[in-house]
Amino acid sequence: MSGELEARGYVVRGRVQGVGFRWFTQRAGIRLGLAGHVWNLRDGGVEVHARGTAEALQAFEAALRQGSADSRVDTLIRVPADPRTPDSGFLVEAW
Repeated sequence: MSGELEARGYVVRGRVQGVGFRWFTQRAGIRLGLAGHVWNLRDGGVEVHARGTAEALQAFEAALRQGSADSRVDTLIRVPADPRTPDSGFLVEAW
């Protein structure tokens, strides 16, 4: 298991606003030891950026694909990682 940290970005689309998806994302990130931030997009999607080990990020991506109990994830795409992704904590932002 590598200890080297990576940063990854994701855009999630489906029924992911108004269903607790950002809070689910925050809890999953914290549980996996990741730092990051998540926010709603104006088009109804959610964007997530996280930093951690490759193994933790792989498990995080799997959790994002599954989604929260009330959400429905239609697509998840990787986007370039935001260089401002925090090194600690996992923030939930409004926009």
